[in-house]
Amino acid sequence: MRKFQTLMAAAVAATLLAGCGAGTATPAASEAPSSTSTVPSGETLVVYTNSNGEGRGDWLTAEATKAGFKVEVVGAGGADATNKLIAEKNNPIADVAFGLNNMYFAQIKAAGAIEAFEPAWAGEVDTAVGDTGDGKAYWPLVKQAILLGYNSDKFSADAAPKDWTDLWTKDEFKSRYERVTGLGTATAQLVFAGILSRYKDDSGDLGISDEGWKQVEQYFQNGSPAVAKTDLFARIASGEVDMGQMPSSIIAEREKSFKVNAETVVPSVGVPLAVEQIALVKGTDKKAEALKFIDWFGSADVQAAFAKKFNSMPVNKVAAEQANPDVLEFFASVKQQDIDWQFVQENMGAWVEKIELEYMQ
Repeated sequence: MRKFQTLMAAAVAATLLAGCGAGTATPAASEAPSSTSTVPSGETLVVYTNSNGEGRGDWLTAEATKAGFKVEVVGAGGADATNKLIAEKNNPIADVAFGLNNMYFAQIKAAGAIEAFEPAWAGEVDTAVGDTGDGKAYWPLVKQAILLGYNSDKFSADAAPKDWTDLWTKDEFKSRYERVTGLGTATAQLVFAGILSRYKDDSGDLGISDEGWKQVEQYFQNGSPAVAKTDLFARIASGEVDMGQMPSSIIAEREKSFKVNAETVVPSVGVPLAVEQIALVKGTDKKAEALKFIDWFGSADVQAAFAKKFNSMPVNKVAAEQANPDVLEFFASVKQQDIDWQFVQENMGAWVEKIELEYMQ
């Protein structure tokens, strides 16, 4: 169990990690230098992201303006943003997309909705946690963990759950955890990726054993449904529930805002780690400006400022040197769950459909 009281709000990710399938390669048409000039033109860029909460979207807009960019940030859940980018591929609205994880961007790349490029800061990041296919079309920005958190004023470390499965198999936790009512967010899908991948069975339904689907059924039957427009921490503060899913990036800010003390669970199998990525939307008529923006946003200086503001964990090695020491310590020590992300990517769409039709009542 890890304590996050020392962490301030950080950038939400939701992408997944190195090892995801890269999908069909797109032409490396823009792998030349980003542009002949680094001076922004002032054209309005539409930026799709699932990482605009906790003030990040406002911060990005303000800082981009100071740098000479004009951006319109459009927020959506990871799955919803993915579907939107793919649906619009023949008539793109967005110019840049960021915050989505590898699994989502692999799907978008395979659909031909983003194109290959190389940012000015390519040499400062670990490319193994980005696009590992030919013609790299998405590049890593920020890491975070997907966690089960609980009210530490209600449960001691010894009495708290030790794994997700404890929530629906132990009476003291039944009806005390918030369960999702939709699977349109990266966090929710990552939670189920972490659970279902433990029950991989080639002869099972959608590659999952009967026991695995039983776990999903029990998750929904024994949890307290999320309440629309009501934050999990607000429900914890009121005593309505005691625990639920939490990206590591939001915990400290929520603790402060709702006056809740949260501890997090690290199961023996580890936790899913997510990596936010950034990509150039294929077909944008503002390509030069979009590439300048990507060069600016992913730069060490900007990512370091972002890390200081939100206590994020940058992938940029130079920016990471300025990250909060507690953040560095956590990510250096937390156990990463071993997940076959290729298997998850290939099946997540079908899993979501099955869960929504059969279990999510």
